[in-house]
Amino acid sequence: MAIQDIYNAVLAFDEGKVKQMTQAEVAAGTDVGAILNQGLIGAMDTVGERFSAGDLFVPEILKAAQVMKAGLEILKPLLSAGQAQAKGTVVIGTVKGDLHDIGKNLVSMMIGGAGFEVIDLGVDVASEKFVQAAAEKKADVIALSALLTTTMPAMQTTVTAIKEAGLSSRTIIGGAPVTQGFADEIGANGYSPDAPGAVKLVKKLMG
Repeated sequence: MAIQDIYNAVLAFDEGKVKQMTQAEVAAGTDVGAILNQGLIGAMDTVGERFSAGDLFVPEILKAAQVMKAGLEILKPLLSAGQAQAKGTVVIGTVKGDLHDIGKNLVSMMIGGAGFEVIDLGVDVASEKFVQAAAEKKADVIALSALLTTTMPAMQTTVTAIKEAGLSSRTIIGGAPVTQGFADEIGANGYSPDAPGAVKLVKKLMG
């Protein structure tokens, strides 16, 4: 099955083969949603599971995401033509005062790889910017990252601002010093210790 070949090529980090196989499937008239969900996203789900199990590491996740993206670029014009819809919209960023982005970038890639539209606001993001972006993009989930204990209060400020703005977006938080207890304390809808967990959390909140 050719979609299985796309799946295998992502897991093998073979960008050339992913492009070639994806183009061939599109030319053959294969359902775009099937190529996306079973081939590209299915492979990234497996990558996440292997990362959680300790069989893959961050550089390999980034490589897989890059390869998957190459296939996604071929499908994008067809996706925007309405042949398949994104599963939802996620706004993500590192909170105000914090300039760390490796973890945030990894979560961003993994969530995008799971079929969601991701609006990445970057680092040092003020609460008003999160609110504005979430309102404009009708975000389903807002993901906040912090690596410093000193910037964790900015998470609380942002969660409060989102609620005060009357947005229906759910909030999730993560980062080295962050805990489930802190998420509960500030009224966030969820917490994840790693990128694959964040993907599962977004899917759960959207379900």
